[in-house]
Amino acid sequence: MRNSRERLGTAAFRLGYAAIVAFLLLPLLVVVVTSFSASSQLVFPPESYTMASYLAFFENNAWLEAFDNSLIVGLGTTVVATILGVTAAFGQEIDDGAAGRVLVPLVLLPLLIPPVIFGVTLLVYFNELGLQDTYLSLILAHTLWATPLVYFVMRSVFSRFDWQQLDAARDLGAGPIRSFVHVVLPNVKHGIFVGALLAFIVSLQEFVMALFLSGDSTATIPVVAWNTLRDSLDPIVSVVSTFLILISIVALLLAVVATNLQWVAKQLS
Repeated sequence: MRNSRERLGTAAFRLGYAAIVAFLLLPLLVVVVTSFSASSQLVFPPESYTMASYLAFFENNAWLEAFDNSLIVGLGTTVVATILGVTAAFGQEIDDGAAGRVLVPLVLLPLLIPPVIFGVTLLVYFNELGLQDTYLSLILAHTLWATPLVYFVMRSVFSRFDWQQLDAARDLGAGPIRSFVHVVLPNVKHGIFVGALLAFIVSLQEFVMALFLSGDSTATIPVVAWNTLRDSLDPIVSVVSTFLILISIVALLLAVVATNLQWVAKQLS
């Protein structure tokens, strides 16, 4: 009887889990399907299918420029957020004093503030600095959200690191930078890679702050998609959304592969 209840509970859990996953993935499927619609408007299900919207995307300079802007801002955000997140987590592990305990709520704070407030505040601030409608303003804004993700990923990674290796390197005369590069970095590089991918995904899909801070020359894909949907239900929006979905899936798969490679390496060592 007990085994029957356990099997029933397991089956119910798996069914519920599958239902939740299907509910979350269904909108993505709708977006992908509508990107192949032959209609000039977003229609689901499409009456016929074509690649015309994909061809129109690659012939549209405004969309291509927005795609380039998103990549530039995403890569810039990835670099800055990764450096800040890794160094903050590393510094707290090295010296977990009063300053380190204050660091956690400070890093978490940007995730708790509504993006609209951030957008308005940064708009005024960057205007005063003459940085409005620049890539730098968007990179700094996106870094506020991406850095906490990198930080918490690295805190988890550093918590599993054997710090006696660093102490041994320092005892043998290696300086702080050399110790980090040759001892710490090889053991946490997969975690840094995962954190960097998360930062890139967050930047690529961020909309609210980009809406406030971008201009005609720096508008990212979410901003251009919003402006396009205000005028018409253009199927190119589904094409762009499909590309964003694919990029996110590839990034997540790379993160999973990197994590599994680290686990396999540990098992073989």
